[in-house]
Amino acid sequence: MEPPWEIELELRRHIETCACTCDHMGYGNYMDYQVAPAHACLCRAITSPHAHAAVPEGMTFPGSLPDVAERCGRWAPDSLSASASGSSDEKPTPRRPRWRIALAALVVLAALGAALALPLALGGGGRATPEQRLTTIRRMLRDSPLIDGHNDLAWNVRKFLHNKIGDFNLSAGLEGLEPWARSRWSHTDIPRLRLGQIGAQFWSAYVPCGARDKDAVQLAIEQMDVIKRIVDMNAAHLALVTGASDLLDAHRDGRIASLIGVEGGHALGDSLAVLRAFYNLGARYLTVTHTCDTRWARAAGTSGGLTEFGRAVVREMNRLGMIVDLSHAGEETARDALETSQAPVVFSHSGAAAICNSSRNVPDDLLRMIAANGGVVMINFYAKLVTCSERATIEDVIAHINHVRRVAGVEHVGLGAGYDGIDAPPVGLEDVSRYPHLLAELLRDPDWSEEDVRKLAGMNVVRVLQHVERVRDQWKRAAVFPGEETPGARRSECVYGTA
Repeated sequence: MEPPWEIELELRRHIETCACTCDHMGYGNYMDYQVAPAHACLCRAITSPHAHAAVPEGMTFPGSLPDVAERCGRWAPDSLSASASGSSDEKPTPRRPRWRIALAALVVLAALGAALALPLALGGGGRATPEQRLTTIRRMLRDSPLIDGHNDLAWNVRKFLHNKIGDFNLSAGLEGLEPWARSRWSHTDIPRLRLGQIGAQFWSAYVPCGARDKDAVQLAIEQMDVIKRIVDMNAAHLALVTGASDLLDAHRDGRIASLIGVEGGHALGDSLAVLRAFYNLGARYLTVTHTCDTRWARAAGTSGGLTEFGRAVVREMNRLGMIVDLSHAGEETARDALETSQAPVVFSHSGAAAICNSSRNVPDDLLRMIAANGGVVMINFYAKLVTCSERATIEDVIAHINHVRRVAGVEHVGLGAGYDGIDAPPVGLEDVSRYPHLLAELLRDPDWSEEDVRKLAGMNVVRVLQHVERVRDQWKRAAVFPGEETPGARRSECVYGTA
């Protein structure tokens, strides 16, 4: 290498006498100048500025830049000029301003600082410690929301309290309170939601299949009512929201955005008017089936898809701005809904069938359809859907997340644990407080950037909400009228006349 002779004399003299092999801001090292160092500067070899990238913040080691600067001294002609030439009789060269060298040094230090900070911010491909990754996640979740697609707390409130919540103090915590403390189905309260840094929660207004053709509509309304009352009673922590912008505003205000999802299409009583009423009460998704069929949609594990009325339900949800949820739906039902919907759909609490071949999970061909549709599969934490057994771990959940990512893409995976509706959560994900640990574990993998984790945590769902709202607004501008379809005669229908 031909040394760059036209450099500051002070810098050149330093390089000629420094035994380290660093590149000196692009000017090479003593070997490039073919001048043996006259005195030993005890610097450790640093092959490139990137060698410092793995040093944890606040730590130094012999050979790091601060250490080199301290032991090698400043680039000063008073101490180095004689040794540079081997004689003290060299004619002095006019000195140039030192500010140029200082500025160059600052640029190098800034670049090294950025190189150090980046691996920590992104998890470092496994180099960062668990504590550093968790700190990164906690900072990230302050900036963008973690959104969970399904929580059954409201149904436990009905089971345990019969929806009488005058003395129900969710803010104080339920871990030591009976009957919650001895229930395997209880994983949620406000202290643990705060520890888990939940930014938004879809609360399920669940209606059991036993209410089909009976009081299903009434039960759905009562469950929506209790969700809204719980939010009102805990207004310091929770905020009822019905759209993407409200969700983001609530998160910025430090409150948990609370959305309502109705679980079970039988809750409609086969009526588009009831669907519209649910929307006006705040429901923002409908799970089209539960574990039972309706007259217009088939559930998981059964053959058949949507009837014409079922397709009308999907279209009316598009018109209203309500998300179509396909968890619990049969494969043919899901395909029909994906073909019919003009807006993205979700699986609010499901998994990958390739990992656990349950009828509740999503096969790869449907994952690819979800990607084309723009929707999201939100991963369930129920052990029986994670490993098809009674036990699962945090690593097993990550296997589902990674599979959906590989097949559908990182823009189409989310979280929908199903807490308070499951009795076998994974080891490491025992309750709602554990979400940050799941995300921090993902950052061990160099394939997961911080931006990828943001999408998984909640921004994918924000995008779906925004898209669903755009379709609603477009249909409104196009003056699309409310649907008037019916599934055919129901047992409750009759013609009233005079006696």
